[in-house]
Order: sequence, then C-alpha cells, then structure tokens
Amino acid sequence: MATENRINFWRRNAKVPGSVQPVYGAQHPPLDPCLRRLYPKDTKLKLNNPKSKKTSSFHEFARSTNDAWDIDDDEEEDDILGGAALCSSLPSGLQSTLTQKQKHKGVTQSGISKTVEDDTDCKLVNSKVVKSNSEVHLSTPSVRSTLQKQQSLPVRPIIPLVARISDQNASGAPPMTVREKSRLDKFKQLLASANTDLDELRKHSWSGIPREVRPITWRLLSGYLPANKERRELVLKRKREEYFGFIVQYYHSRTDEHYKDTYRQIHIDIPRTNPLIPLFQQPVVQEVFERILFIWAIRHPASGYVQGINDLVTPFFVVFLSEFVMEDMENFEVAALSLDIQRNIEADSFWCMSKLLDGIQDNYTFAQPGIQNKVKALEELVGRIDEDIHNHFKKYEVEYLQFAFRWMNNLLMRELPLRCTIRLWDTYQAEADGFSHFHLYVCAAFLIEWRKEILSMVDFQGLLILLQNLPTIHWGNEEVGLLLAEAYRLKYMFADAPSHYKR
Repeated sequence: MATENRINFWRRNAKVPGSVQPVYGAQHPPLDPCLRRLYPKDTKLKLNNPKSKKTSSFHEFARSTNDAWDIDDDEEEDDILGGAALCSSLPSGLQSTLTQKQKHKGVTQSGISKTVEDDTDCKLVNSKVVKSNSEVHLSTPSVRSTLQKQQSLPVRPIIPLVARISDQNASGAPPMTVREKSRLDKFKQLLASANTDLDELRKHSWSGIPREVRPITWRLLSGYLPANKERRELVLKRKREEYFGFIVQYYHSRTDEHYKDTYRQIHIDIPRTNPLIPLFQQPVVQEVFERILFIWAIRHPASGYVQGINDLVTPFFVVFLSEFVMEDMENFEVAALSLDIQRNIEADSFWCMSKLLDGIQDNYTFAQPGIQNKVKALEELVGRIDEDIHNHFKKYEVEYLQFAFRWMNNLLMRELPLRCTIRLWDTYQAEADGFSHFHLYVCAAFLIEWRKEILSMVDFQGLLILLQNLPTIHWGNEEVGLLLAEAYRLKYMFADAPSHYKR
C-alpha cells in the first residue's frame, strides 16, 4: 500500500522532482546521476537521429512523461556513452577535464563507474586532445564554425592526485607561514582552556582551520564534543560504545526483507564515492561506509538512505583519519591502523555526519522538499543578483533543477575536489546554519563565478554540459576563500530576502 501511495503521489504532483523525466533527444545531453531517479526505465539516447524534431523545452518534455524512481544500474551506461559522444563539442578547457574523468574506467565526476568504449571516448595524448571516432559525427562545416566561435577556458597544470585531499593552495604556497603559525597557536590556546569558548572558536574557524587541530575542532563545532575539556574523553568513550552497540543491534538486519533494498543501494553507491581516490576503494574503508550509512538509515526512517548521503561521510572520515596519517593519505592502507583507531574513526564519522544531517534532513525525506525549496530559492536569488545569467537560462530553457539539484543534494561535493570541500566545511561549521542557509549563497557565488563561460554558451546542450562539468580540479584554499568571501557579501547584501530563502 505504501509503495502504491508513493507512486500515485508522484503521478498526481507535477512539480516534485520525481515527476520530471525529459526524453533524451538529439540536442539534450544526459543529465547528472543525482537526477537519474527522474527518468523512466525505457528512456533511450538518440544522439545521432537525423530525423529528430526541433529541441523541445524542459517544460514540454516534463509534461509528457511518467514517474519512475527506481532505475536499473545497467541503464546508467547510457549516460556515459551519451556524455562521451558529446565530449568533443566542449571548449578545450572543459574537454580535457571531462576526458580525464572518463579515462579512469569511464568514471565521471558524478560518480558512475562504467567502462567507456574506446570508439566513443575523447583521449589525451601528450597532454593534447586527440579526436576519437565519435567526432566524425561533428565534422560538418556548421559544427566546425560553432566550435571555432566558442571561447576556451585557460588550461592550468593538473594538480597530482595526491593533492586532492592535502591542504596546499593551488598556487603551491608553503603549508605553514608565520601568520598560519600564529593562527595555529591561537587555536591550541582555545582548545587547551578548561571550557573552550565556542563563539571564539567559530570566529577563528571561519577563515579555515589548521590541519593539526581540525579533527578536534570539527568535533566541537558539530556539537559532538562538549566545550568542557574534562568531559571530552568520557563523552567520546560513551558515544563510540553507543555506535558499536547499534552495529550489534541492527547491522545483521541488512539481509532482512524490510531492509535489503536499502542495503543493496548503499552497497552499489559506496564504490562510486570518490572513485578516483584509491583510499576509498579499499574494502576495509567501503565496509566502514556501509555500516555508517546503514545504521543511519535504520535510525532515521523518515528519510532512510538517499543517494548523495554517501558523499557526506567522506570529509569527516578523511579529517579524522588525518590525525594518524601525515602524508600520502590517498594511498594509505587503513588496515595498517590498529583496530581501536579504525573503530574510533568510524564512530566519530557516524556521529558528526548525523549532526550535520539533523540540520538538513528535509533534503532527504519523501519528495525531498528541502532541496525543492533551496533550488527555487537559488533561482529567485540569482534573478536578483545577476539578471543576465537568469535571463540567459530562460532564453535557452535551462531549468535550475537540472544542475542545482546536485548542488543541494551533495553540498557541492561533486563540483569541488575533496580538499576544497574540507576547507568549505570549516566555514560551514563556523557559520550559523552553514549547511542549510549559508550554502544557498555559496551556490549563488559559485554560479556567478562562471558568469563569462555561461554567457558564452548559446545552446541548451552546451550550457548543461558546462554546468555539470565545471573545471575546478585545480582549485585550492585560495579559490575557496574567494568563493566564501563572495558568498558572505551576497548574504548581507541580500539580507532583506524573503523569508523562504532561509528555510
């Protein structure tokens, strides 16, 4: 009965995310996997159909489809193949970024791991883009003319994978300057006091937390640890034991009829979590993530597990692991740590992730009303901030839901390298309602950051591919700091925004 009611709900309500399923046509690229639940099982790509009609608008194809939340895993291959065929129509800067993602066993930034056939892939040879067989379809004079007019983004040297989690700036600045040492001393002084002043700690954390004190600072700012120094060890011991009590009590039920679908989805999603970083492909790490996500789902039946929550474990896991690993974290063998340390990292990651989700759980309850509200708020906010971008989206029939759903669902984690997410979360935990309210202004600032590239795209397909593959692989603390500063400016410049912006 519950399943029938859910299906009927989606069919009756045209404005909820699950009711929107565009039909892929020659001009429509495959959308982000966070939106895969929005598309029917019988959807097929028609990228090279010469008889395709004129591109329909998002509104038109949304009205003509039915709902289907459950998508078979093998159907995601269509997304990869479609993305590869469209790769060569991107500006060169985006082209190289997207190609690098596809080369790793067909893994894209959005996290799908399917093998892309060689004849549909764009390849890099000696740092140059080499045309693949799929580009034959794009060799007409009209397409060549269009490509020549597109502005290429500047290409910067690729930061090695080892820097994906490190604290280095993109500019290669030294890890510790005189100013940073002074800040570290101030953090240590605050943390060493009998009762840490949390307001003062937030004030200093807003501009970034030194790596050495980030684990304990995150525990304090998330509300996991008390400000009283004497009580911390006792609280940690009790909460860690409580978590593993949940494991004993609930984890065996993952094979029960009632929970097997939840566990299956978690089991499928875990390998897609940061697939290019070896750390997250270790069996011991994936088992940790499975336990954390399953226990959270069991204890939060109002939402249960929703795709995207798996990403939210990774920053906490990496930060708490950093207490024991100084370098080369991406390739560190977690099994080399003692069992007690592994258990402590797992329990702390669970509780801190739970604290985060407590403030944004309406993002993941049925129909995901929190995300719907935030996407709508972003649309209205951008309309006030930058009318040119807003009207540009209208002109080419790009809906904010098509790209911003993922921004809200994954808190920009699919758009930024993990090192940048960790720096971003320093501020989110220091800012009042950082994950639920300030994130809206960060998304607005992030969109405006690509203003020039957005306005240079003059078709639906190009805009959507750009917005789903923004080239941030080179970003570091410097770029994130500028993004946060702009978000702060927008927040207070538009402080008179309607109350629904603050939901």
